[in-house]
Amino acid sequence: MSKRAWGMLIVLCGAVFIEGTDVAMLNVALPSIRADLGLSTGMLSGVVSAYVLGCGGFILLGGRAADLLGRRRMFLFWLGVFVVFSGLGGFATEGWVLLVARFLTGVAAAFMMPAGLSLITTSFPEGRLRNRALLVYAGTAAAGFALGLVIGGLLASIGWRWVFFAPVILSLAILIIAVPVLKEQRAPRPAGGVDLAGAATITGAMTLLVYGLVRLEHPADGPGWTVGAFAGGAALLAAFVAIERRAATPLVRLGVLRSAPLVRANLTALLLTASFFGFQFLITLYLQELRGWSTVQTGLALLAAAADVVLAPTLTPWLVQRYGNARVIFGGLLSGLAAYGLFVGVGMDWSYAAMLPSMLMIGLMFAFVYGPLTIVATEGIAEDEQGLAGGLLNTAFQFGAALGLSMVTAVSVAALGGATSAEAGLSAIRTALLVPVAATAVAAIVIATGLRRRPAAPTGQPGEAEEPVAVRA
Repeated sequence: MSKRAWGMLIVLCGAVFIEGTDVAMLNVALPSIRADLGLSTGMLSGVVSAYVLGCGGFILLGGRAADLLGRRRMFLFWLGVFVVFSGLGGFATEGWVLLVARFLTGVAAAFMMPAGLSLITTSFPEGRLRNRALLVYAGTAAAGFALGLVIGGLLASIGWRWVFFAPVILSLAILIIAVPVLKEQRAPRPAGGVDLAGAATITGAMTLLVYGLVRLEHPADGPGWTVGAFAGGAALLAAFVAIERRAATPLVRLGVLRSAPLVRANLTALLLTASFFGFQFLITLYLQELRGWSTVQTGLALLAAAADVVLAPTLTPWLVQRYGNARVIFGGLLSGLAAYGLFVGVGMDWSYAAMLPSMLMIGLMFAFVYGPLTIVATEGIAEDEQGLAGGLLNTAFQFGAALGLSMVTAVSVAALGGATSAEAGLSAIRTALLVPVAATAVAAIVIATGLRRRPAAPTGQPGEAEEPVAVRA
């Protein structure tokens, strides 16, 4: 790998790491923000949901925009927007300012992340070199979520505004380095113009569907808004499909969805993040509200789950080369299933030694699943649709995060039934932990349908004859 290639990979890994830590750090700082600004529970929940709405609603459009308008251009511009509005959140003195800042930060991430991923998939040739680059990238992204809790806890102990200012400083550094390092790629000019009708309908559909998922966290408010959001999103999605079938230059070529590996990868990605974000939310409640641990202690407890940052670029490439993506993903999901299953029996007197096996197995899950899924979701896709493939994958990740949080919240609230005792709270958490277990089990079944008998490895240089493995996944 050339020095320029290494520089590009470091820049893009830095950006995806910041995006992951940005989300995790905010979750840790929420109690401090509420205390300082006097926010209601609804407003505090809205601060988290605003980012999900912005990112989930625009990410598919962001992926296609990278293909049509230029990947480097989109990455640099929206990284700049990310810097501006993350900084705005740090200066907020009222709740509505935080809502606006988080929504627009999410929109920036929706355009920035698919552009960054497609820069990798179009800059490295398909095969072992691209796979290694994607595994490093995906491992960095996954580590951002886990390390963000630790970093967020440390920053929140100084002052919650640093949770917003720290990403600004790091993003500015990456932006300065990225300008000379990233190489512009010529964007194709569609003969029939840009599909504005498709862009409007898919963005509206994604926003309404994500809003419907967010509304699942508030069952006490009644089903009206939730049902309306899902119905509106489904109607716009149907309109989008009809528009794309007739469009001369569709925003999303529907034929790309005929790829069984791509569909399996995206469905598994959705279930993976649903399980992890749901689990992360529940263990944070357990450690902080039931056990009285500090934010720093909670973050350090989850630090073992970041083992993927070491395993993903070292062990995972060898396993993928030897066994293929599907088998490695399947093994990782079984590790996650065991991790969540063990935690279902959590008790009030559990020591950290009792929790550690689950944390380590979650690290194995991310090391073996996140990167290979990224390979499967982008391999075999035409270069001019790599942004679209990245947008689809990131859409799955965002929807999974929203779904997981909403489902565990709804289940735990229903199980709690208005009780306030610690025993009732623990019982509700145990019941809600079945959601990550179920999501991971379904993901394992989805991947198992794509398993194929692997032929004997041909002789020759390792890695050169193994290219079809990722496609078979």
